[in-house]
Amino acid sequence: MKKLKQLFKDCEKSNSNFWVVLLRSLYYRARGKNIIPHQSVYIRGIKNISTKGTVKIGIKNTGFTHNKDVTYFNVMGKVDFLGSFSIGRGCRFDIGKDAVVKLGDGSYINPYTNIIIMHELNIGRDCAISWNCEFLDDDFHKLEYEGKSELESNAISIGDIVWIGSFVSIYKGTVIPDGCVIASHSVVKGVFKEKSVLIAGNPAKVVKRNISWNG
Repeated sequence: MKKLKQLFKDCEKSNSNFWVVLLRSLYYRARGKNIIPHQSVYIRGIKNISTKGTVKIGIKNTGFTHNKDVTYFNVMGKVDFLGSFSIGRGCRFDIGKDAVVKLGDGSYINPYTNIIIMHELNIGRDCAISWNCEFLDDDFHKLEYEGKSELESNAISIGDIVWIGSFVSIYKGTVIPDGCVIASHSVVKGVFKEKSVLIAGNPAKVVKRNISWNG
């Protein structure tokens, strides 16, 4: 009963239809998935998703989203939620058939972010990902040039307690260590090795060291 009351409050606060959310949550729970979806959430490939905590999709209202914004999952590969996780309205997940995505406990993704993964994405615990971001680990076209390395990894790895600002683009082979902050509108590609740094720009680079953040 306590959980139902909390769900009712969450739905009321976010202008979600409580009865639709409840029925869809029960449907996913019957399939072994602890997912609480807004009424405008569509999931293709639910069998490829695993949950180790409560996953709320479209339930949090950030103020600038519309109640009819569609959140869409096309999961042909594998998505593992390693704990509690929250995803905002209007996000798009396109996960290729050989791809593996692991999303850490206590992290969240704000609205209108695109996750397009054909290889691998790892996001650590307690990460904050702002709105209108993009994660893309494949070029979908092949570019040849002198000195090109064929050994480059496509995997994207985000450490623990990382804050990614709005409108950030993160491309294949990127590694972000624990405690880092990525400034809004940055274009990020490459391996960063220092923890707790501010990364900014296009192309992104370290601009401040020994930082901390909360919120």
